[in-house]
Amino acid sequence: ELDKLGLRENTIVILWGDHGWKLGDYGCWCKHTNLEIDTRVPLIISLPNNGGTGQTTDALVEFVDIYPTLAELCGLKAVERNEGTSMVPLLENPDLPWKKAAFSQYPRGSNKMGYSIRSGKWRYTEWINRETGKVESRELYDHSKGPVATHNLADSPEYKDEVERLSKILDKGQGWRVIKETHSN
Repeated sequence: ELDKLGLRENTIVILWGDHGWKLGDYGCWCKHTNLEIDTRVPLIISLPNNGGTGQTTDALVEFVDIYPTLAELCGLKAVERNEGTSMVPLLENPDLPWKKAAFSQYPRGSNKMGYSIRSGKWRYTEWINRETGKVESRELYDHSKGPVATHNLADSPEYKDEVERLSKILDKGQGWRVIKETHSN
């Protein structure tokens, strides 16, 4: 339709999707969690006159990256206080080294906030008490074999160093600020 209306030359199209409803995955019958299948979704960007190259990337990007990307593509300045990193460099070079983590959060009950990151093959989550700020529990999943990893490795001694490394990146849910600074400079 864009071609038919002569709009392809000046139209950016971004299609992002929903993760759908869990039908028993992880023993859940719901929609929102900090698990991989609730935070990994499709994102497709079509730029004017890019020739429909169909490039893909394995880089970690987040929905909060859409706003600064659109702002840059449109020649506008993004509001600095917002989360997110412009994906324009990644659109130009899909193999570019990129974010070392993507962040998400979702509550559990009224007193716990779950902060989660995806980094490499790992999904790591900390459940933090909103009143005390203390980490009450942790989850670590290895997704090297697929999107549904069900064995929590966080308390296994052999993964202690990985838990510490990921916890430092997560920084109680504030690690996104460091990730943003790394790609803003």
